[in-house]
Amino acid sequence: MKRNIPELLAPAGNLSKLKTAIDYGADAVFLGGARLNLRAFSDNFTDEEMKEGLAYAHDRGRKVYVTLNVFPHESDMKGLEEYLLGLEELGVDALIVSDPGIIMTAREVVPAMELHLSTQANNVNSRSAIFWHKMGVSRIILARELSLKEIKAIKENIPEELELEAFVHGSMCMAYSGRCLLSNYMTGRDANRGACAQPCRYKYYLMEEKRPGEYMEVMEDDKGTYIMNSKDLCMIDHIEDLVESGLSSLKIEGRMKSEFYVAAIVKAYRQALDHYAENPDTYTLDPRWKELLSMVSHREYETGFYYGRKKNEVYGSSSYIRTHDLIAYVTEDLGNGRYLIAQKNRVFPGQKIKILRPQGDIMETTLGEFRDDEGNEIAVANKAAMNFTATSTVPLLPNDILIAEKEDGL
Repeated sequence: MKRNIPELLAPAGNLSKLKTAIDYGADAVFLGGARLNLRAFSDNFTDEEMKEGLAYAHDRGRKVYVTLNVFPHESDMKGLEEYLLGLEELGVDALIVSDPGIIMTAREVVPAMELHLSTQANNVNSRSAIFWHKMGVSRIILARELSLKEIKAIKENIPEELELEAFVHGSMCMAYSGRCLLSNYMTGRDANRGACAQPCRYKYYLMEEKRPGEYMEVMEDDKGTYIMNSKDLCMIDHIEDLVESGLSSLKIEGRMKSEFYVAAIVKAYRQALDHYAENPDTYTLDPRWKELLSMVSHREYETGFYYGRKKNEVYGSSSYIRTHDLIAYVTEDLGNGRYLIAQKNRVFPGQKIKILRPQGDIMETTLGEFRDDEGNEIAVANKAAMNFTATSTVPLLPNDILIAEKEDGL
C-alpha cells in the first residue's frame, strides 16, 4: 500500500542542474537568484533563467524555492521590495528566509508568497517554530544539530499545518547552523553573506610564540590534520527513521556540486523513498543506492547529529573520496548507432563506460569509432568541452550521463 512520504528537495546551482534534479526525481529544487543568497560563487539564476527553470519544473508538477537567507547589512536591503515583487511575478513557489527584516518586508510586499525559515535561523525548539509560524512562516528548515528524537518532539508540539524540513545529505558546517565568522576574519569573505572561503577545510599547524617559523603538525590521521573539518552527511541507511520522524521535506545540500552529483544523489534517495512507500513493512536498503552515492566526490559519510552527538564521529579529514569521474553527456542520437557526445573528461575508444539515467539501473557500455566535428577519426577525446561522435555497444539516450571508474579510486 502506498504511503505518504516527504518531499525530496534538491539543489539547483544553475539551470542545467535544475533540469537534472527534476529529471532524476526531485519533487522540488532550491536555488539562488541575483541577490541575498548564501552561494555567492555558484552560477545563480538570472530572471530569464529562473523563468525557464520555473516553467520546466511546473510543467512536470514540481516546485521551485528561492533563497534569500543571508544576514543582510543595511546596503543589502536596498531594492528588496522590487526584488520580492519580481520573484512573485515569476511564479516562485516559496522563499527561503532567515532575517526578520526580510520576513517583515515579504509579509508587507508579497503577503501571498510562502515563506520557509532557513536553517541559518537555527530553530531547535517548538516554541521558536510557533513564533516564526505566527510571523507568517509555513515551513521550518530545522537546525542541523537536532536529533531525530528532538525532531519528533518538535513535531508533536507545533500546529499540524506547520511543516518541518531537514538536511539529509551533503556537506556539513563546523559552525552552529552555518553561523561562522572564521572566513570573514581570515579572508574578508563573509560566510553569512554567501562568500564563505571554507577555512575550516584548511590544513593547520601549530607554531610556538618564541619559535617563529617552526611549524608543528598536529597529527590526526595519515592524510593530515583537519581539526575543524566536518564529514559529509548521509542518511540513506535510515529512510524509515526519516519518513517516520514527521519531516515534510528531505533536503540535499550541494548547489555548487556537479550535475553528476545532483543526478546520483537524487536518484539514490528517490529510489529509496519510492521503495519504502510501496511497502514499508518489507522495505530493505538496496546496496546499489549506497554504491551510487559512493561514486560522486564526497568526504567520509556520517549521520551527523540525527542519533546524538558522538565524539570524533562528525569531524574528520577533508580529503575527498571519489570512485568515478564524469566523462561526457549524450546530446543527440544521430541514428545508425552513432551518437553526438559532449566531452567533460578524457575518454578513449574501447574504454568501459557506465551509463547513468533517471530510470533503471546503471548500465555499462563501450564507446568506439570516435570522430571529431569534421568527421575525422580520432584516437582520444581530450580537448576541453569538445563535441565528438561515437558508437556504443548499448543504445544511448539524449541526456545520458557517462561516467568511468577512476583507476586509483581517489
